[in-house]
Amino acid sequence: MSCACLRGSGRKRAPFIERTVAGLLEVIEQSATADTLARADGLLQKLDPRVKILGTLLLIVAATASRFLWIVAAIFFIAVALAIFSKVPLRLLASRVWLGVLLFTGVIALPSVVLTPGKTAATLPLVHLAVTQQGLRSAAFLISRAETAATLALLLVLCTPWPHVLRALRVLRVPVVFVTILGMAHRYVFLLLRLAGDLLEARRARDIGPMNGAMRRRVATASAGVLLEKSLALSGDVFSAMQSRGFTGEVFLLDDFSLRAADWWALAAFALIGGSALWMGH
Repeated sequence: MSCACLRGSGRKRAPFIERTVAGLLEVIEQSATADTLARADGLLQKLDPRVKILGTLLLIVAATASRFLWIVAAIFFIAVALAIFSKVPLRLLASRVWLGVLLFTGVIALPSVVLTPGKTAATLPLVHLAVTQQGLRSAAFLISRAETAATLALLLVLCTPWPHVLRALRVLRVPVVFVTILGMAHRYVFLLLRLAGDLLEARRARDIGPMNGAMRRRVATASAGVLLEKSLALSGDVFSAMQSRGFTGEVFLLDDFSLRAADWWALAAFALIGGSALWMGH
């Protein structure tokens, strides 16, 4: 009887903790996937990181500044083409960017289709609200620009090792404080994720009976407090270790960057596409 009760309670308890642990492990696995893609033999992987950052920034600016939807769509399809030639699975982009951005920006843009004044395109049943053409256009611009910018930014991260991104930012005169924050956040967020996963695994290993809602909330609160305490202690230890080793915020690599002929051609292509989009978009 007691064994059956424990098995039943395990089935009730398992989803919350197992889903949380699975989510943490999935984030860590995604980081490993990004490292693998960054070392693949693709188009963007072969380019100098400085060229990729400048080109990505120029295309994002062109997409967000354009007043014509077809130009934004053209830059989006260029980003998709870059992903294909860089051996980045479109399924990965869809799961990490396209679906999330569509849902998030869609919720933000949804009120504009009925709140923006203009010519009526349709009327919503039941609520009798008028959907305007100007509102649909505004929503389409917001969603397309967000999708395009997010796709280009993710391609940059997936096709470039993170230390190379940081080094390229410093070469391009980005303030050292900003680069240091990016480097530390990227490094230790995964360490804290692993720590959180270990805490949840330890909690699950010690569960011997069912917990009610109040007890589960107390356990979740206590786990969050322990994680916060450990993260504060870790930050102090890391800061002391960095100071003792003379860290100044600069990023050093074993091999320095060097622009080749392909990099100059790629930079010229980025400048031509971005400049043309900016010129035609106004």
